[in-house]
Amino acid sequence: MRIAVTIFLTDETITPTRLARELEQRGFAGLYLPEHTHIPVERTTPYPAGGELPREYGRMLDPFVALGQAAAVTGRLGLGTGITLVAQHDPIGLAKQVATLDHLSGGRLTLGLGFGWNVEEAADHGVKWRDRRELVRDRVRLMQALWAEEPTGYEGEFGGVRPSHAHPKPARKPRGPVTGPRTLVGGAAGPKLFTHICEYADGWLPIGGRGLSEAVPALRARWADAGRDPGALQVVPYAVHPTPGKLAHYADLGIEEVVAQLPPAGEAQVLGALDLLAPFLAG
Repeated sequence: MRIAVTIFLTDETITPTRLARELEQRGFAGLYLPEHTHIPVERTTPYPAGGELPREYGRMLDPFVALGQAAAVTGRLGLGTGITLVAQHDPIGLAKQVATLDHLSGGRLTLGLGFGWNVEEAADHGVKWRDRRELVRDRVRLMQALWAEEPTGYEGEFGGVRPSHAHPKPARKPRGPVTGPRTLVGGAAGPKLFTHICEYADGWLPIGGRGLSEAVPALRARWADAGRDPGALQVVPYAVHPTPGKLAHYADLGIEEVVAQLPPAGEAQVLGALDLLAPFLAG
């Protein structure tokens, strides 16, 4: 079982370079970073986990800049977003960011993407909440057209791009309907999410890892119905707190990678948390 980590890196936490070096030296599989551009003060959207929204949500670093720093001081560590809020980006610019980071890191990027939960944040980006899932699908397809080996145009409901010269290209070769870096979609289990995964991604990034006994077989069935390679589906439980029992259960489901949650803290506390995860690396 590969063990990666995720953390809310902020202007008050351990730095990306210090953390990335430690992760690689200790044998962790990867570093995944979340994204929020800003948190409006006047917000009616409830925090999904309940209670007050933690301080780190309004202070987090840009994931692509931080992962660029992590890439520069490591050679093997996987780099991921968990998640990129695709609807809040210009897709042509985002395609360039993603491809550049993947190219400069030697193909180490996982693009974890999702639809968001903060209505007010998305609204400031001009996103109509009811359209966000289809908007994300449209923008991913546009980016995949730019990542194609030959100039490829795309015209969708929410925008398009002419056939263009767009380099660098992501390192991975096309597989099935997917072009670009390893792509995982976050979100709660359900037919709509599973349709998205099967259409344009390599797999699923389920937060917390609960309910997978029923959800993973359902996703595998939908994957097979879509004509995807049965052995290619990847499910990566995200922001989990590992235990031997959990990891054994995930292994029984065919899961090969887990992303553990680190505290949004300074160097001493974060390194202490890595020490606590060390036994799982050996297993």
